[in-house]
Amino acid sequence: MKKVALISLGCAKNLVDSEVMLGYIEASDYQIISDTKSADIIIINTCGFIEPARSEAEDFIQKAIKLKKKAKNKTIAVTGCYVERDAESLKKSYPEIDIWTGVKNFHHIIDLLEKKSFTSANNTFLYDHISPRRLSSPPSWAYVKISEGCSHKCGFCAIPEIKGPYFSRDISSIVLEVQNLVSLGIKEINLISHDSTFFGQDKEIKDGLPQLLENLLNIEDLGWIRLLYAYPEEISDRLLEIMQEDKICSYIDAPFQHGDRHIIKKMNRGMDSVRALKLINKIRYKVTDAVLRTSIIVGFPGEGNHEFKNLLSFIKTAKFDHLGVFNYSPEKNTSCYSLGDPVPQTVKAARNQEIMEIQAEISQENNKKYLGKHLDVIFEGSVQQDPSILAARTRYQAPEVDGSVFIDTEPVKNKRSSFIQKVKITDCDIYDLYGVFI
Repeated sequence: MKKVALISLGCAKNLVDSEVMLGYIEASDYQIISDTKSADIIIINTCGFIEPARSEAEDFIQKAIKLKKKAKNKTIAVTGCYVERDAESLKKSYPEIDIWTGVKNFHHIIDLLEKKSFTSANNTFLYDHISPRRLSSPPSWAYVKISEGCSHKCGFCAIPEIKGPYFSRDISSIVLEVQNLVSLGIKEINLISHDSTFFGQDKEIKDGLPQLLENLLNIEDLGWIRLLYAYPEEISDRLLEIMQEDKICSYIDAPFQHGDRHIIKKMNRGMDSVRALKLINKIRYKVTDAVLRTSIIVGFPGEGNHEFKNLLSFIKTAKFDHLGVFNYSPEKNTSCYSLGDPVPQTVKAARNQEIMEIQAEISQENNKKYLGKHLDVIFEGSVQQDPSILAARTRYQAPEVDGSVFIDTEPVKNKRSSFIQKVKITDCDIYDLYGVFI
């Protein structure tokens, strides 16, 4: 059996594609391992969204090539968004790579490895409920991708170029997949997409996402449903109504990107800070325990001191529970690329740090409201450095991007008895909570 090691880079949507590739590999005559040094085949599933992601992909490609030079019988396959976006230049830069494929043929990974002919797909690959999949997340939760592509025209974003227009999975397929995952013991389903709130619009389905959620609510033994990436303009009253259901986590990940109206207009986004704050107030009114995550871009062309102050004011007023900051990266074939990159990198870095310092204070203050409360948490496993400490999350923390709840099991006999269990929150810091079994 040939040994295969797969490295998945980038977002959770990439991870699902990687898990599907592993599913096809596992179903064939290969052994999956984690050690790239011992592997006969190394697969690198890349992200090509922004320059730092491309640099990371190239670092891993170079490391794999070094391993190949030491053991010349290794095969290296590079897949995913970066290849889809810039295959020709990558091939010229790294002739040592054996296999290149973008985002259309993940389901043909065995054909690619075995150099068998196949007809390439025309569109971005989107798996379904019958696709093989080897989960890499903890046994308590999983990602479920509900669509591919994006039909928005944000001026800074290359996703439509890489993935093409938005297309949704069938609701029945998603429901069947979730039922299967729940039968395996999964308790939390994290719905992911480039824009989850657009779900069904490509098929002219009204309130497609609420319809999907209604169907998922009927699945017995499913504990939590979490919605990730909601386009602010598409957060409807119907969606907020169904989010009041106990099974659906009161968690909204809405990327507002900026707070200054002139910058928002340049970005070809539609919601400045005035409209955004109205929406945030509405969300918190309708979903009383709602937590909000957002992403912000600093250093966009035209962002001077005045525009940056407007952004800071927006963040201080909104008091997001979770926030990520990205330094602007000019991307080819986007409408903003012609604006150049006039804000110096040092200024971007300083602004990024200033936002995160402000957000640290907001996050810690927000976390204090959980002190003394009894909260359901979902367990992810023991902390590697200290097996007596369990890592978990509340329904207000998304996997991989937010903080954790750490529970010391030493002082108590009643340890974890199920994936979801109540704990008392006894302490907090900037991002994490600490608790004890009740």
